[in-house]
Amino acid sequence: MEPILPASRDNFELTKMNQVSSISFGPYGSLYLSVKRPTFLRCTHHLHFHTTSTRAVASHIVGLPRIGPKRELKFSLESFWDGKSSAEELQKAAAGLRSSIWKQLADAGIQYIPSNTFSYYDQMLDTTAMLGAVPPRYGWKHSEIGFETYFSMARGNANVPAMEMTKWFDTNYHYIVPELGPHIRFSYASHKAVDEFKEAKALGVDTIPVLIGPVSYLLLSKPARGIEQSFSPLSLLRYILPVYKEVMAELRAAGATWVQFDEPTLVLDLDANQLEAFTHTYSELESSFSGLNVLIETYFSDVTAEAYKTITSLKGVTGYGFDLVRGAKTLDLIKGGFPTGKHLFAGVVDGRNIWANDLASSVNILQALESIVGKDKIVVSTSCSLLHTAVDLENETKLDKDIKPWLAFAAQKVIEVNALAKALSGQKDEAFFTANAAAQASRKSSPRVTNEAVQKAVAALKGSDHRRPTNVSTRLDAQQKKLNLPILPTTTIGSFPQTMDLRRVRREYKDKKISEEDYVNAMKEEINKVVKLQEELDIDVLVHGEPERNDMVEYFGEQLSGFAFTSNGWVQSYGSRCVKPPIIYGDVSRPDPMTVFWSSLAQGMTKRPMKGMLTGPVTIMNWSFVRNDQPRFETCYQIALAMKDEVEDLEKAGITVIQIDEPALREGLPLRKAEQSLYLDWAVHSFRITNCSVQDTTQIHTHMCYSNFNDIIHSIIDMDADVITIENSKSDERLLSVLPEGLKFGSGIGPGVYDVHSPRIPSDTELSVKIENIVKVLEKNIIWVNPDCGLKTRKYSEVQPALNNMVTAAKYNRKMLGTQASNR
Repeated sequence: MEPILPASRDNFELTKMNQVSSISFGPYGSLYLSVKRPTFLRCTHHLHFHTTSTRAVASHIVGLPRIGPKRELKFSLESFWDGKSSAEELQKAAAGLRSSIWKQLADAGIQYIPSNTFSYYDQMLDTTAMLGAVPPRYGWKHSEIGFETYFSMARGNANVPAMEMTKWFDTNYHYIVPELGPHIRFSYASHKAVDEFKEAKALGVDTIPVLIGPVSYLLLSKPARGIEQSFSPLSLLRYILPVYKEVMAELRAAGATWVQFDEPTLVLDLDANQLEAFTHTYSELESSFSGLNVLIETYFSDVTAEAYKTITSLKGVTGYGFDLVRGAKTLDLIKGGFPTGKHLFAGVVDGRNIWANDLASSVNILQALESIVGKDKIVVSTSCSLLHTAVDLENETKLDKDIKPWLAFAAQKVIEVNALAKALSGQKDEAFFTANAAAQASRKSSPRVTNEAVQKAVAALKGSDHRRPTNVSTRLDAQQKKLNLPILPTTTIGSFPQTMDLRRVRREYKDKKISEEDYVNAMKEEINKVVKLQEELDIDVLVHGEPERNDMVEYFGEQLSGFAFTSNGWVQSYGSRCVKPPIIYGDVSRPDPMTVFWSSLAQGMTKRPMKGMLTGPVTIMNWSFVRNDQPRFETCYQIALAMKDEVEDLEKAGITVIQIDEPALREGLPLRKAEQSLYLDWAVHSFRITNCSVQDTTQIHTHMCYSNFNDIIHSIIDMDADVITIENSKSDERLLSVLPEGLKFGSGIGPGVYDVHSPRIPSDTELSVKIENIVKVLEKNIIWVNPDCGLKTRKYSEVQPALNNMVTAAKYNRKMLGTQASNR
């Protein structure tokens, strides 16, 4: 079957889009387009440009941000969860976001527009709903899955905990991990993919429905609770394919001509059995593809030669999408041979970062590919979904005018894709390309990018591994003599609830509506409240609650050189949680102390140890939009030196416990095993640099969350922290099972005992059992008791009883262990 371009309108439409100068998003995701120059005529199946008879090269977007330009989805979700709005109001807001983007992307000239990339929480969770793979604890009645079951799986409820959440490959996005076992009976339980295709079609926009591919879905799943860990979810492949066939039949009946299967696991190191699963799957599905064009989309890295051979041999497939930004080696595989008559969706516009595309370089790549696959078979695309970048640069009215031309957010990347497709069609916008070249040159030559003193300091790091001079057991003895902590000491991870009043005060101070004195007094009052609450709860090592911090990365970036900041550069992390990553554009240094004032203030309010709270260099880098003009390790070392200065100043100020969070350590781990050792070497080294000079009596903590740490446990130990607190509860305490038998943690360790991402309040009995399980695995004198993560997103009505139950459980277990808490 000859592939047909999706219709952008059911009838002819004259649109002034030959030259789109800018795109901006309005309320509920509507796009406003600034256009100029000649018009083109768009019809149902083909694009006909007035300016040339050359056949147009098509364009494609893998996926789009769904939060809205001003986080409309976030606020709609939280209003619904709080009972302040109805399900109908949430659905209406979501429909507004979807429809505006679909219609306006069609007007922007994008031919392959995705649908079913919108999600109320997570696309993997949507797939779990589609397959009816609901864990039994949620009491689902096998009807069409609604909000109650859906959000219970995502967030838990008063009776049962949420499903596990972990990182989506090496991004800062999180997905809900499917829980599968041999008992599960799959059924078609959510028609979302078909419903959203029909919704777009009713608006006059034909889309490509996007589905998580069946093999990737299973490879990213885990054995359900109570199922042997050796169980392979991939063994369920034959049971989920009938559901996919039903979906294909409904999409075809609804008028779909293309379907996109996201199979990102094809970029991983796969064994022969896993690769064979792809061959079997698409052979089995081939009959259901009749009348449909099928795109297999990969992203985030290269594909191996074996995976490339597998994917390009799949039956019933019309096109293949590759990430040619992070997967540049895939270019060589394509040049070595590409299947005749198939479409190549060339991902040359970076969906993971915010730097403007080097258009001239991309055109060279595309022209080389065009000579291999043909002009009518090449499609210009993004490297991955634009979900991972900010929405629209036009909303950044306060961004540094020198730096802004170097950047492109999602809206601008749409323009870049369109401009590249037109350039390949012989309709190059010379003015647009000239401006782009000027911006590239400006960034390379800017004196703001380079700091010679910082570069010399990084160069001087060579030749040392920056370890503290004594081993961890010696240090812990010295620290215990000073701190006099009980067995099973309790602490929290750092942040306390960020109330609306707290956010208002920060916002007013930033807008210069209140004085610095008023701001400081408000923060002092909040810190004092948090300190007193912890003392009342009898927590052993306290935190100041971080009321002055907007975000654990942005807060530090605002005080470091080489960083730029946005006003509306929000990116979804999970559910309604959005982050605003800083932009690292130049060499990094610390002009002044960043946290010493607040930590010293808090320590003066209590006789108990007060933790100084810092974000580690690896996390600051991984949770920022990082410069792409030098190796990442050089940027990380620069940040490490800046944080080293801060650690030393905290110690001088009398702070004896300093926590340097590294929740994103594993996130940056390359997807391919051959590249992981190098990353772990410099990432762990960066952490050690931050605290290599402190005294033995200064206790260094680190915290990690959101990830599977099985394969990097030795690197975590090599960080040489005195105490490691680590997410454990949300992942079914799997951490406890991965500690190798006989491995002795020299450092203290605090496996999280309750999930802070759910509003559910665990009982003291439940927490006592969890602590007992930890004691069975680890030596009692190294165990700390703490939540999984920070408490920023929770309410005080949830935090206070949960922490009270945690302390009660810790005291009960101390008693059971025959050790009373130390007298103060």
